[in-house]
Amino acid sequence: MNITRLISLEDAPALAELLGANREFLAPWDPVRSEDYFTADGQYAVVEADLQQHAQGSKLPHVILDDSGAVIGRITLNGIVRGPFQSCAMGYWVSAGHNGRGFATRAVREIVRVAFEELGLHRVQAETLLHNVRSQAVLERNGFVRFGMAPEYLNIAGRWQDHAMFQVVNRSPATS
Repeated sequence: MNITRLISLEDAPALAELLGANREFLAPWDPVRSEDYFTADGQYAVVEADLQQHAQGSKLPHVILDDSGAVIGRITLNGIVRGPFQSCAMGYWVSAGHNGRGFATRAVREIVRVAFEELGLHRVQAETLLHNVRSQAVLERNGFVRFGMAPEYLNIAGRWQDHAMFQVVNRSPATS
């Protein structure tokens, strides 16, 4: 069984419930969110926008599933750029109750395989807050290499914060 699948509009209520239950857990790692974001209607709008970008080829929005098939998080390839770049950025999160149990590592492994084998991308980039060593370990277990630091890169938890930059490059001869 795959640990990820393409998100669907039917996932909105489960995501709203999961995000509400994990609001404090995710807050240090996320942008400040509106109250609407944590509602089923808010998640429906998020998923609908993500699926529109997916249809345009610029995003691959997936949910992360536990062993029973329940939604426990999200993983997304954002900003897919074709042409000579063939690259994207990846973001992910897993609920507090499933954190530290290998789900993120498995989801990253699966989505990178999709990026390289199915989408034909050359590079996947990911960024973490400098002190997010657990997420950095997930990336490193999946072959990502730290290549730099971006000062004041994203507005997270209400302030501009520095991020460690990671990437993995597809070394397959078919894409070189």
